[in-house]
Amino acid sequence: MGQVTIEWAEERHAEQIAALVGRTVREVYPRYYLPEIVDAFCRLHSAAAVLEDIRQGGVLGLWLDGELIGTGTRRGACISRVYVLPSFQGRGYGTLLMDALEGQAAGEHPALRLDASLPACQMYEHRGYRTIRHERWPVENGVVLVYEIMEKPL
Repeated sequence: MGQVTIEWAEERHAEQIAALVGRTVREVYPRYYLPEIVDAFCRLHSAAAVLEDIRQGGVLGLWLDGELIGTGTRRGACISRVYVLPSFQGRGYGTLLMDALEGQAAGEHPALRLDASLPACQMYEHRGYRTIRHERWPVENGVVLVYEIMEKPL
């Protein structure tokens, strides 16, 4: 695996994390979603949004030999923005991020929640998350994203 480190992101990492998320979304999500939804995800995870989460103290970066390859965010009992670059997916890095995020919440919350994209639903199910409801997010041009809200007791 090389040298893996998971550390709190700093403000100087906001652009880099937003670029990682944007690249991952643009490479993976077109297999699952219409272009309007892909664009909406990229706007949702802008550098400004990442910076705000960093300032709240909840963004982790996953570095492999000094290169940022993944990220994950936790605000209270909610996990979000868990992304690993496509060329590093399927190698356990997402699991490392989720272990770190869940580990931080242990003892603080009775359960964790997350909004699950189609590409990630199976991974979350394997980790013990279950769908508790579906939500709708109108994006643009009449396109609506339907997504799952998942929860896992701790």
